Amino acid sequence: MLDIMKNLILSAIVLATISCNSHVKETPKMSGAYFMLSQTINDGKKDTKYTDLKQLKIYTDSMMMYAQVNPSDSASGFGLGFYTADTGTVIENDIYSARDSVINSPASYSLNITTNPGGYTQVIPGMSVDSQKIKLTEEYQTVGKDQKTPLDGVWKETSSYLVKGKDTTKYVRTQFKAFYAGYFMYGHTLKDSANKNFTGIGFGTFEMDGDNKIKETDLNSTYSIAVGQSFSIGIEMKGADNYTQTIENPDGSKSVENYERIKK
Repeated sequence: MLDIMKNLILSAIVLATISCNSHVKETPKMSGAYFMLSQTINDGKKDTKYTDLKQLKIYTDSMMMYAQVNPSDSASGFGLGFYTADTGTVIENDIYSARDSVINSPASYSLNITTNPGGYTQVIPGMSVDSQKIKLTEEYQTVGKDQKTPLDGVWKETSSYLVKGKDTTKYVRTQFKAFYAGYFMYGHTLKDSANKNFTGIGFGTFEMDGDNKIKETDLNSTYSIAVGQSFSIGIEMKGADNYTQTIENPDGSKSVENYERIKK
């Protein structure tokens, strides 16, 4: 009888442990590429849900970058920074972000993360927008594939220029680019003809074409002329943390961009 009671108690303890563990939030493994399915803003009174925004988000092992465009008016935004993950939470520390004509100050955000078989949901409960507190909820679908390339990571453009015949024209802008899990994105800010800040983005898929070329296919962009187009880009790796990309344009000119890997 004593042995039976011991077994019953042991079984009860095991069942209780399993039950408790089933409710414990795990540290989310975020590395990958994700498409946003929806964005919901709660202003304390009602939910407003958006499903037409086009956004890609990439997490590497230590960095994140996102890029978004509204197809109805090409309004664009992007941001990038470092992140850390804990039980059910991701802390994002932006180092650069911009939207339309506004370049934001660096900020930190605490995201409540709930993973699911197809992706994850993130909630920022106390986000401040135009001095108003909101709750921001975004749903994401996993789209990345299992591949590794020398370009994987987040990069900052150090210089860029257009070569046309004997003329060289320097691009004046701040630009970042990310590659991971078969997807890429870029985001830049520059001054338009009215000397006003302008934000542009683009994102899509990429694949290596040998050691010195990649093929990029734009899925969404501020620049509608690029959407759906594929580009063959020459790549020259200069060690692990620097590379140059060259695009030969139809008119015979060349666009050259130099990048440096962003690291902690």
